[in-house]
Amino acid sequence: MYKVIKKEITLSDGKIITLETGKLAKQADGAVMVTMGNTMLLATVCSAKNAAPGTDFMPLSVDYKEKFASNGRFPGGFTRREGRPSDYEILVSRLVDRALRPLFPDDYHAETFVNVTLYSADGMDMPDALAGLAASAALAVSDIPFGGPISEVRVARIDGEYVVNPTYAQLENADMDIIVAATLDNIMMVEGEMKEVSEDDLLDAMKIAHEAIKVHCQAQLDLMAEAGKTEKRVYCHEENDEDLKKDVWDKTYSKAYEFATACNTDKHSRSENFEKVKEDYIESLALSEEDLAKKKPLIDRYYHAVEKEAMRRSILDEGKRLDGRKTTEIRPIWSEVSYLPGPHGSAIFTRGETQSLTSVTLGTKTDEKIIDEALIQGKDRFLLHYNFPPFSTGEARPSRGTGRREIGHGNLAYRALKPMIPYGYPYVIRVVSDVLESNGSSSMATVCAGTLALMDAGVQIKKPVTGIAMGLISEKKGTNYAVLSDILGDEDHLGDMDFKVTGTKDGITATQMDIKVDGLSFEILETALHQAKEGRLHIMNKILETLPEPRPELKPHAPRLEVLIIDKEFIGAVIGPGGKIIQGIQEETGAVISIEEIEKNGKTVGRVEIASSNKDSLESALARVKAIVAVPEVGTVYEGTIRSIMSYGCFVEFMPGKDGLLHISEFDWAHLNTIEETGLQEGHKIEVKLLDIDPKTGKFRLSRRVLLPKPEGYVERERPERPERREYDNHGREGRDGDRNRGRGGFGRR
Repeated sequence: MYKVIKKEITLSDGKIITLETGKLAKQADGAVMVTMGNTMLLATVCSAKNAAPGTDFMPLSVDYKEKFASNGRFPGGFTRREGRPSDYEILVSRLVDRALRPLFPDDYHAETFVNVTLYSADGMDMPDALAGLAASAALAVSDIPFGGPISEVRVARIDGEYVVNPTYAQLENADMDIIVAATLDNIMMVEGEMKEVSEDDLLDAMKIAHEAIKVHCQAQLDLMAEAGKTEKRVYCHEENDEDLKKDVWDKTYSKAYEFATACNTDKHSRSENFEKVKEDYIESLALSEEDLAKKKPLIDRYYHAVEKEAMRRSILDEGKRLDGRKTTEIRPIWSEVSYLPGPHGSAIFTRGETQSLTSVTLGTKTDEKIIDEALIQGKDRFLLHYNFPPFSTGEARPSRGTGRREIGHGNLAYRALKPMIPYGYPYVIRVVSDVLESNGSSSMATVCAGTLALMDAGVQIKKPVTGIAMGLISEKKGTNYAVLSDILGDEDHLGDMDFKVTGTKDGITATQMDIKVDGLSFEILETALHQAKEGRLHIMNKILETLPEPRPELKPHAPRLEVLIIDKEFIGAVIGPGGKIIQGIQEETGAVISIEEIEKNGKTVGRVEIASSNKDSLESALARVKAIVAVPEVGTVYEGTIRSIMSYGCFVEFMPGKDGLLHISEFDWAHLNTIEETGLQEGHKIEVKLLDIDPKTGKFRLSRRVLLPKPEGYVERERPERPERREYDNHGREGRDGDRNRGRGGFGRR
């Protein structure tokens, strides 16, 4: 028999989170089912007993998957089974990975796999905020060494109140949505989007999140103790040579420190200088090939620590960064718009050795992104794609498609810019950032270039957005630290924090923070946020020198687009039988037309979108659709087409799908015996005026003669009375029973 252990966490709103281990996946090193309401996630963790030879890093893999069956749905596609991870699943995987990775021992190098799977959901509670708790709990009940526990919570501000782990419905009214990961003592990761909130408001949300996380962490410690997993496995994954380590430090540190304080602004020459110190040291050892192969991995690791310490001491002791800047100084910036003639908008943004070439494409409804995930279905009209080719860092390797990094960085820029797209903007927008050079903060360069490209395209964004990446160099006790504005790649790699902040002049729109050390106080976070604001505003002034506001007009080759809202009853008339009407309009005018039902002011209506890069094409299609949905008005003059001719008059289509009788007596002031006397034939155009709409039958009575000058002395002839109970259908056929025929498809039916 197996022993099932459960722990409950009672939330402030009365909800209960249950942690259960011992029932499922017992062959994994650790497995925990996390349940909140009808939402259930199973987290498993497995770690190899030994590290692969030559491994000097933490080979951690985190995968989050959502089963479509969790929400009672079938997957799409021909195979009807889950396929490659969606962007959303990758983003959640990254949230968990970034919180866990820094807490494994530095010398633990065994391959470790964390899998979190959503098995049940009701579409109310959001599972992504529970994934970190589940992963950490699985590690807690394993013997894998880990510096946690951690947990993650979502904090949203709704109507001025902070709510922890809100539902999907509650989140719709939020002006702040962040996910925070933390241990009992420290914030480890923050990511989210906001509607121009202040730095102090963001700090308050982080503090509320941390208080909730402390409760989660204590429950995991209790679970770990009851499961008997307080003792973790013993391992030895690093070979060390203390004499060699001391020798490397003694003979290379002073030279490395000299280059760290040399204020070299060129990334590649700086790297070459640091590399030469190591190469000179290796050459001085005069090792055989066999001894070199054995000792070089150790030398590489020890010298990396030398390089890191030299850079950190230069900043903390002398206030000198690698490129000579002060801690608050931003690298030189230049930008340009309309560089690419083909896209509908483009911009180059360069800050130091980081450069983004960004384009904007405007599209129609047919270009919308379709979202079909286990819990989320819908469409997205604003897309942002971020590309990071190897040549941007001078690497000689092939590009193998979009990786998790590209998806994560692109999502951050997407969150930063999306709140500034006008509500109800008719175009689908795609922003593509190609990073051509990278030495830190390429996602923030994407935000800046994206703002310029959108304004260049004539998108009337609410406000410009800029972004900056902040770094941190600190001593273990945290009393001596330096917050760095606009960090270099090396300052990110060798530093203690990567804190990206984007926003307008009035507040923050998105943030992403990763902490690489323990003991980061809220005082340091507050310093970083306010220093970031100064940097953002400096960058804002620079890009507004290039383009101060959105262009008033779209580029000449951008598609022109019109949107009509029509009554639901007209949707079928616009589409026509089998799509005949809408397809005919598109073929004849060259415009692209799409139509859908939407909810507006509590009423179902039709949204008609007409797009064309040709003005005449657009106006022609627009006129055709307007004519179909127009309501006939008595007294209005129309140009109609004769559809059929009878002895007593003719039937004229004066609006699409609407025929009226032009009686022979209403054709001319002169008396006519037959309509053939006029010489008119079917298909001829004729101008008529709508005289009357029968309130009972909806039939239309037309006149041509009222549009002609009345002859002087004209006397109206007496008209013979029409036989009673005689009715005519649309084609002039006489009905056998007038009363029975009335209202059944009579001419002029609206």
